[in-house]
Amino acid sequence: MASTTFRIGGDLPVRRLGFGAMHLPTETAHDRQASLAVARRAVELGVTLIDTAYLYGGGANEQLLAEALYPYPDELVITTKVGVARSASSGEWELNGRPDVLRAQVEQALRRLRVERIELLQLHRIDPETPLADQLGTLRDLQTEGKLVRVGLSEITVAELEQARELVNVASVQNRYNLLDREHEPVLAACEAAGIAFLPWRPVAAGTSGAQAEIASVAAESDATPTQVALAWLLGHSPVVLPIPGTSRTDHLEENLASADLHLTPAQRERLDRLPEQVRSRSASSSAS
Repeated sequence: MASTTFRIGGDLPVRRLGFGAMHLPTETAHDRQASLAVARRAVELGVTLIDTAYLYGGGANEQLLAEALYPYPDELVITTKVGVARSASSGEWELNGRPDVLRAQVEQALRRLRVERIELLQLHRIDPETPLADQLGTLRDLQTEGKLVRVGLSEITVAELEQARELVNVASVQNRYNLLDREHEPVLAACEAAGIAFLPWRPVAAGTSGAQAEIASVAAESDATPTQVALAWLLGHSPVVLPIPGTSRTDHLEENLASADLHLTPAQRERLDRLPEQVRSRSASSSAS
């Protein structure tokens, strides 16, 4: 049976099935109250890893989580991300890994989350306009200052991971990955070999009708939903995978978290393992016709 917990960085224990806060709206009073309730329910149900980012509302999502959950339970880890900022000229979001920007965003996150240090701080994207050594060097300096403990990366390649590990101890990687989208399988393999936590964003995604039918079939056999099947598959696929499904609804939250108790048979896993290949084959046939 797959372990239900993982130690990020080798020493930070969390339950493997976490919660992504990105979809929690904060704009209206009604939406905010509903979002507060979802965040609190996640912790009530045993979630110990919550993912947020400065990008999610320019810090509004971080503030929401603090309002909902502070003072935090001892076992709760809130990880946030920095490295995306609004352009001063266009007002559009853009990658920005300049040392002064990263440092300012970390300082702001500390205030918004009401903490003295961030247990896991992830670089939202590598900024190609700023030397990687400058970006990770800034985070390493903040580690030394005690403002963050562990460093993670997001949406990277195997080569970038290897380069980054020469500069810092990488505790986590957050790449797009799910049952039907396994483009970053090599990155996951590298993380597994090194004991690095792999947090798949978009852990559940719709596929072609054939893939949906196969997933629905496994769900029917297991008295589960297709979403639960997709999450259970992730949990069993690699011991370093920490899915962070997001939602703004309590019923969907409860559905997602129940997938931790779903155990797929080896035969069902074999069928699901073949799905991306089948999806590619159908796409190729469609393109040729």
